[in-house]
Formats: sequence, C-alpha cells, structure tokens
Amino acid sequence: MIPDQRREHILKLLQERHVLSINELTSMLSVSHMTVRRDIQALENDGKVLSVTGGVRLAARLKSEPSYLAKAQLEVPAKRAITRAAAELVRENFTIYLDAGTTSLQMVPMLTDKVGLTVVTNDFNVVGHLMEYPNIELIHTGGVVSHADHSSVGQFTADFLSRVNVDLAFVASSSWDLERGSTTPSEAKVVAKQQLLRIASKSVLTVDSTKYGKFGTFRVARLEEFDLIITDDRLPQSAVDEIRAADVRLDLVAPE
Repeated sequence: MIPDQRREHILKLLQERHVLSINELTSMLSVSHMTVRRDIQALENDGKVLSVTGGVRLAARLKSEPSYLAKAQLEVPAKRAITRAAAELVRENFTIYLDAGTTSLQMVPMLTDKVGLTVVTNDFNVVGHLMEYPNIELIHTGGVVSHADHSSVGQFTADFLSRVNVDLAFVASSSWDLERGSTTPSEAKVVAKQQLLRIASKSVLTVDSTKYGKFGTFRVARLEEFDLIITDDRLPQSAVDEIRAADVRLDLVAPE
C-alpha cells in the first residue's frame, strides 16, 4: 500500500478498536516500526489521531458534554492537583475569574483565606460555596442559564465581562489539543470565554489530560492564546513535546 492508503487503513482499524499499539499495527500492516511511527505522526499532524504511550488512538469529536453532576465524579485527584497549582498563582487583592466547571469548584476551598480577593464567576455552584465567606467580594456575571452546566452563558454574560477588569482568569475546557486549541460542543459558551480572554491580564487553562485529543465543533481559542496551561502529568509525552515546541507554557502536576 502507498502511504495514503496505509494511513486510511490505520484510521479504519482505529474506528473498530479505538486504541492500537505500535506492535499491533506493524503486524497488521506488515511494515516496520519506523513506518508506523511516520504514519502516526502524519495522522497526528492532521489532527486525526493522538499518540499514547506505545500506541495511538483516535482523536474524538465531542458531541455533547456530561452533566455537571456526572463531571463532578470524574478525575477528582487530577482536578485537585491542577487547582492547587492554580490557586498558588493568586495573590492578595487580586480579581480573578473562575470559569464554570467542576475543576473551578475544586479550587474554592483553596481561596477562602486569600486577602482582598474578588471572585467573578458564571458558575452558580461556585457562588453558592463562596457566599459563606464575606471576606471575599463575589460577583456573578448573570446571563442565560445553562441548566446542564449550572452556569450562565451567552452574549449577556460576555457583555458583563466587557465591563470588568480581571487580573487572572482560570478557564475551563471540555476538550483541547494543539491542532484545534480549546474547543466546546456548545456555541453559547464561546462568546463569553472569548471575551474573558480579551479582558483578563493573564489567562490560565485548567484542564485534565483525559480531555486532550478530543474536540468540539466550536473553537474558543488557540493554545498559544493562554499564558499558561495547567494539566496533570498523564498527558502523553508526544503531546507535551509538541505543545512546548509551540512555545506554549505548560505546567504538569501529579494527581493527588
């Protein structure tokens, strides 16, 4: 087979098996390890697959997101480690933004002793928890309510954000990779997130590694638009190398 035919065959095999090792592919295709690695690299450059340790898997399109309650049960140790690293960036008298999501909610207990802190958020659960701390100035953006996400979204939220100044924004994402950036299956979330990136002095993408290689229909931002990405250290080494080669600042933390 010529390279294009072989790569199409790899994609068909992955649609059936989802994940394949390099050894399996060399056997199935009767080619060398070097040939398989070149094919994987070409497919990864096209955003069709993602390298994993010893193999490859399909890049997955995200049609919809799990409910807030379902997401709250996922990757909790990784989220805690990510938010602990994120909270260390918060200084006295900062105004920060917590984007809607269960990762942001994990950060709340780490912020309650911060002096002079103002928290802006579109997440109703974050508001509910921080209401118990009168030492924190708390601002909710308002906007159209997303019942599934327990948050506000849309143009109204974006318009509010255009009127505030934020020192540090912690941005959530349901899917991300170097090729497509931070993406979402929900168009309603895009306008507010993009406005946030415009008004924040610094922005940090806080997202776990299980979401890497997935992508939604709508792009929020390229990875290069974030000042920092904090994720867990299970991100494939090939992805780490490519992200850092693109001059994106990446902080890897070990799940607790």
